Amino acid sequence: MLRDRILAEKPEEEELKSRLKAARDRLAARQMKIKEHRLPVLVLLEGWGTSGKGSTIGQVIRNIDPRFFKVASMEIIREEDRRKPFLWRYFSQIPEAGKFVFMDSGWMDEVTRARLMGTMDDETYDRRIAGIRRFERQLTDNGYLVMKFFLHISAKEQKKRICELKDDIDTRWRINEADRWQNKNYKKCLDIFDRYLDATDSPAVPWYVVDARSRKWAELQVLETLTEGIDIAMQNRALAVPVLQNVFPLVKMPKLCEVSLNGKTMEEEAYKTELKRLQKHLGELHNRLYRKKIPVIIAYEGWDAAGKGGNIRRITEALDPRGFEVHPIAGPEPHEKARHYLWRFYTRLPRTGHIAVFDRTWYGRVMVERLEGFCMENDWKRAYNEINEFEKELSDWGAVIIKFWVHIDKDTQLERFTMRQNTPEKQWKITDEDWRNREKWDVYEEAVDEMIQKTSTSYAPWHILESVDKRYARIQALKIVIDELEKVL
Repeated sequence: MLRDRILAEKPEEEELKSRLKAARDRLAARQMKIKEHRLPVLVLLEGWGTSGKGSTIGQVIRNIDPRFFKVASMEIIREEDRRKPFLWRYFSQIPEAGKFVFMDSGWMDEVTRARLMGTMDDETYDRRIAGIRRFERQLTDNGYLVMKFFLHISAKEQKKRICELKDDIDTRWRINEADRWQNKNYKKCLDIFDRYLDATDSPAVPWYVVDARSRKWAELQVLETLTEGIDIAMQNRALAVPVLQNVFPLVKMPKLCEVSLNGKTMEEEAYKTELKRLQKHLGELHNRLYRKKIPVIIAYEGWDAAGKGGNIRRITEALDPRGFEVHPIAGPEPHEKARHYLWRFYTRLPRTGHIAVFDRTWYGRVMVERLEGFCMENDWKRAYNEINEFEKELSDWGAVIIKFWVHIDKDTQLERFTMRQNTPEKQWKITDEDWRNREKWDVYEEAVDEMIQKTSTSYAPWHILESVDKRYARIQALKIVIDELEKVL
């Protein structure tokens, strides 16, 4: 791509000045349109060392109200970043609707640098590329404008800039060993950059190669391309996005009506004995998980009053409190609704060696949001594949993913609702919304069946917990968690 790209010819000075002023004015005007259309814009600037990424961003943002943008410098990878999934630190930076985020370097820099240093093998590289393509496509499918710029200069130009910066005592700090190494190994870097750009160029999220020999010319190219991209994105916001076919291996699952709830009970004494034994074993496994730095994600969904809370408590009682966190998921806050629906789950992922328990999950997209009309039909239909992709990213990171549907019948739910309503200390557990949802049992069951069928993958299968007897369900959950952890350990 870099070798074969025919770059636009730099205009004469007068034309350059005229076009720069017009482009700056256009971007200033577009920011209010972006706010009005609630269009989130993510601008990624990659390029050679000394190509001017930082200065280009500095020039572009001068035309935007500072309340509507954020600049994220992603070059330094912190220890916290290394203990989270590869895409975590980029996903956590995505903008709210109606705002800009400018990234000074990003996922391209991280991948190509590891490749150049020889710390990433072919298999990992291919996984990273697949994950990046999914990440970028998911953002655009969910209404984001993603603009990717690569600032290109020749080896000769780079060397000249390195010398100029080095010779000035006030700018010497801006040159580091990585810049010098890159210039000395320019051809090798060019090959790696070319391969990456070709692999991640797509019609929805193309790469724009910027001739960065001149600072003003680079700024003009970025401004004109960015404003044109904004105009096209606002025109296309009403268009439906194709629903992709699932490409991940699925585990065949029964429908809820085919799951027998009869005879799934446990006596009190047997329950206490088994609970104590299993919790002790789980606590021992938790220590090994921490030592081996394996992340675990336990996701709970189920009918209201099915016993999710008590089930979670029996799991967490066995764990070191410093090594887990429970996330009760309610309706999204305004700043969460303003982003990709997976953002609030990405930002709650555990570090390696830790356990995250989700009481309600990202599956709300294909249940509550679907049935209550909180998202469009195209949104929830796309979500099955998006969720499989999300969990694949977690699995590739090395996470153990355990998903429970806590299952009861309608009569058991009615009995528990009535008991909650008639017991003063439990009345907080029952709401008018619970009763309204109960009236929609049949349509919810249909949605749950479809969800389980389409998202029970080989790397993140569903487990149905029969919970008419809560004791039985708790023991089953403990056994499943222990079994899954033992497999990976």
